[in-house]
Amino acid sequence: MKQLHIEDAIGQVLCHDLTRIVPGEMKGPQFRKGHVIQEADIPILRSMGKEHVFVWEKQPGMVHEDEAAARLAALCTNTHIRTGLVTEGKIELFAEQDGVFCADVARLNQVNGLPHIIIAARHAYSTVKAGDKLAAMKVIPLVVSEETLAQAEAAAGSTPLFALLPYILKNAWVITTGSEIAGGLIKDSFTPVIVKKLRAYAIEVIRHVVVGDGVDAVAGVIREALMEKREKPDLILCTGGMSVDPDDNTPGAIKQSGAQIVTYGTPTIPGAMFLLGYYAEGLPILGLPGCVMYMQTTIFDLVLPRIAAGIRMSKQDFTVLGNGGLCLGCKECHYPVCPFGKV
Repeated sequence: MKQLHIEDAIGQVLCHDLTRIVPGEMKGPQFRKGHVIQEADIPILRSMGKEHVFVWEKQPGMVHEDEAAARLAALCTNTHIRTGLVTEGKIELFAEQDGVFCADVARLNQVNGLPHIIIAARHAYSTVKAGDKLAAMKVIPLVVSEETLAQAEAAAGSTPLFALLPYILKNAWVITTGSEIAGGLIKDSFTPVIVKKLRAYAIEVIRHVVVGDGVDAVAGVIREALMEKREKPDLILCTGGMSVDPDDNTPGAIKQSGAQIVTYGTPTIPGAMFLLGYYAEGLPILGLPGCVMYMQTTIFDLVLPRIAAGIRMSKQDFTVLGNGGLCLGCKECHYPVCPFGKV
């Protein structure tokens, strides 16, 4: 750093906080470390008794932290993500609407592996509301080399590191299986739970069908949903008959209906007997185990936001859930502010 007269310091980067005291009004930093001194600052500096300040010496190939933060933000932003103003060398990103926050974790790790680069974000696949904070980024020193930023830009690649995907599914069919419910022997307590959870993502249940046991019977109702024209679903959910008991036929019926099964069984508890499949046109079908009916948080809560946002899930998406896939069954549930499902 070097000492300059305040008028000679215009355009230079301040390397220490400057405190201003106005009796009865304020005592605190008027200018913070990293501030770029402007011509309009000169009268204020004089009123503070400052004729000289210490600044960083500008050198070719070095970038100020504010500009560096803006360049990092440019690597991250996508549709539905708002960039905040730079504050103390840091820029924050915010959601412009409800949806699922997505991050390319592999590329993010590469960028954060570079010296002096910091990009901190929510967990990938977090559900967010409009206005929620998504990420923040800065560089550690007040100035950083152009070479380091170029390396960060190369590591990030040509597509943004983050995305905010709004919920796009609008309606669903719920198919309740089981002769005990179809025969009126017990009350269907499952469907009200599903309706409530779907409503949180603006998905309406447009048809509820109760069918007895049997692969052919269940598969027939699923095919009816697939062929429906007026009340065509964006999502099909099947409840009941999801265990490995010989008379639990829902998984077989889903397969017989023509779905490509992504997974039957997930490394999550509760929710181990969950099933996800897709039809050729991308329509998802879910087989929900009984725990969804009586447990507050299950695999369904982890998967539903992604499904609602139109994210096509793979087997690998479920494989990695084993790390964090155990719900601790807290007396007072704080999900999603908890480790369950956080990879």
